[in-house]
Order: sequence, then C-alpha cells, then structure tokens
Amino acid sequence: MNARTRCDTEETRVLVVEDDRGIAESLVRGLRQAGYGAEGVRTGRAALSASTPDVVLLDLGLPDIDGVEVCRRLRARSDAAIIAVTARGEEADRVLALDEGADDYLVKPFGLAELLARIRAVLRRRRPAGPEILRHGPLALDLRTRQVSVDGRAVALTPKEFGILECLAADPGRVVTRQQILERAWDAHWYGPTKVLDVHVAALRRKLGMPSLIETVYGQGFRLGAVQEPQERP
Repeated sequence: MNARTRCDTEETRVLVVEDDRGIAESLVRGLRQAGYGAEGVRTGRAALSASTPDVVLLDLGLPDIDGVEVCRRLRARSDAAIIAVTARGEEADRVLALDEGADDYLVKPFGLAELLARIRAVLRRRRPAGPEILRHGPLALDLRTRQVSVDGRAVALTPKEFGILECLAADPGRVVTRQQILERAWDAHWYGPTKVLDVHVAALRRKLGMPSLIETVYGQGFRLGAVQEPQERP
C-alpha cells in the first residue's frame, strides 16, 4: 500500500526560491530536518529552469524577474503547490500572487513551524485523497474515524498509538525510523528521549493481539511484518 501520510515527507520535494543566502540556507536546513527533500535557488530564472518540485516556496522580491511573474509562469506549466513569500506584506501583493496561481502566502518574518503547517495544508488540498481505510491482513485502520479493528473486532487505541500504527500501515514492510515516528506521531520538533516510543509500541502490540506484527529492526526503527493470526484472549 502506498498511501501518502505524515510518514513520507521525504518523498516531497520543496524548492526554496530566495535571494538572501542566509535565509535560504536556514529554510533548506529546517525543511530537511523535518524530512522534506529541499533545494534552494536564488533567482527567478533558476527557479524556472529547475526540475518541477512538489512545493515551491517563492520569494516575490527576486533580483532578476518579478516574483509574481515567476509565479504565473510556474503555474502555467506545473501543478506544484506554490507558497508566495513577501517582506512587503501589502494586501495588493498577496492578492496578485494568489490571482496568478499561488496557493498560499507567508509574510516575513515567519517561523519554521508555521511554514511546515502551510506546506502540509497546501499538500492536503492539492493531492488526491488516499484511501480512507488501510488494510494489512486482518488489521484495518479507518483514517477518517480513526478507528482500528482486527478481524472485525474493534481495538481502542490512544491518539499516539493510532499515529504510530498509521505511520507503519501506510507501507507495510517498509522500515520507519524511530525519529520519523516520533516527529509524525508526536511533534515535528521532538527532541525528547525515544524510549517513550517503546512503551507505546509494547502497548500497541498487546492491544492488537499480534505481538509479532510490529517488528523491531534494530538500529533502524520499526515495520509491519508478515501477518499472523491474532492470539486468543483469555
């Protein structure tokens, strides 16, 4: 199963178009730390010649081509999500960028947390919705109602447990690192101990009645393994 979830941000490519080297490097670094594939260019021409990304973070104050014109040209040839960035903040600039195809805008200065939230929002609007129910053998996750069942039996999970399971069930067999799970199920800037994850995984295995379903890949993370029949409850 190859549904897009919070766990596959590394498949999302973000192009940062910003002429200020310091700002650009900081943004690229923050996006990469959050799991995105990020690259930076400093001119409108470079942005127009770059390979098509999933998201364009476009500064409107570029040195060679007006940012609104770059936005218009990008939109004419691509369905990438475009977030316009301006230090000017005038309503007319924002409206013009939106009219020329931008999906959203940010006014400098802004924080990384706000940028990541805007990226998630534009991707939700632009990407086709994935399946509402993820299945792996007798396991079923309803992403809309956030309910889980095993062989039709409802399993009550905490929000954190559901987040962990959703992360793994999006692509059974794929190893998801401990940090990726923590950042998606907890917070994008989780810096606490990873031991808390083991406690939730242990509870999740017990509740599902399939202890071997969630495999520990030592030194890497976790994955959903081959399905075995649920153990009988006493």
